[in-house]
Amino acid sequence: MAITKNRQSEETISSMAKMAFPDKQIAEIRELTEGMCNVTYAITFKDGSESILKIAAKDRSGNTSNEVNLMQAEINAMKLVAENCSFKIADVQYYDTGNTICNGNYFFMEKLEGDNFFLVKDGMSEEEIATIDTEIGKISQELSNIQNSEFGFLGEDKRYDSLYKFVKQMLENLISDAQKRGIDIIYDEQTFLNKLENDKSAFETIHNASLVHWDMWEGNVFIKDGHVSGIIDWERALWGEPFMDDRFRMHNRGKHFLEGFGQTSFSEDELKRLRWYDIILYLTMMIEVFYREYDDKGQYFWAREMLEKACK
Repeated sequence: MAITKNRQSEETISSMAKMAFPDKQIAEIRELTEGMCNVTYAITFKDGSESILKIAAKDRSGNTSNEVNLMQAEINAMKLVAENCSFKIADVQYYDTGNTICNGNYFFMEKLEGDNFFLVKDGMSEEEIATIDTEIGKISQELSNIQNSEFGFLGEDKRYDSLYKFVKQMLENLISDAQKRGIDIIYDEQTFLNKLENDKSAFETIHNASLVHWDMWEGNVFIKDGHVSGIIDWERALWGEPFMDDRFRMHNRGKHFLEGFGQTSFSEDELKRLRWYDIILYLTMMIEVFYREYDDKGQYFWAREMLEKACK
């Protein structure tokens, strides 16, 4: 299990809930095990209401360099979405960065209605899955309308005046992370950077940044009555290009999602950018296995195989 999961005792969680909801009493605390980074608990109160508690890691030892102030990034993204989008996200009920009760930042949020798409997908028909995938595409398109003049991570103030500079920084961060832990990422630093430099012109047509979830795979989508009922886990959100999201990766670029997004074919420059976003995701997945200290290294080997395909 990831070392970033900052589990807390029931006594500490009760104190956190008392601070957030002074008039309520806890009936049940249950850890949700689906997430791969931060620890999350479902809290049921004696009045029948429910809330979700998410707790950040106590330090950065399990994070890569591209994971910057993840909880603050999530709060920032959720606020932007709530103010600008029609689709549902959870309301943030209480946010604490004081570290007086708990040794990590945390927040309570509304529990979304519905089921986790990843957990129920196997029991759904092709038509039902196609409907959900199309709706996720429409959500990604709606997100692209939230724009900024500069690029960067939502969890920090540093910004980049070009998409190329931001992507190069993300790549350099990953290479540095791999070097620090002696992780085999197949190619050397100069090979990656030279190839990126060769494709620099492909990035120059993008002048404005859009809000990107970055990790909108099935596990971060909730569904109810055959439709998307909400999107969770905004901690990796950034100001970038819509194509940077997980849904555009070569292993996950489905027809119905693209139809929902409104683009089913790509120019040569767009394909070059898509390939670099593939490379960045697969490098991330390889490297985080060692930073999170996963016992099972299967993710590393799968991502390594995908990286080799992306680099051909």
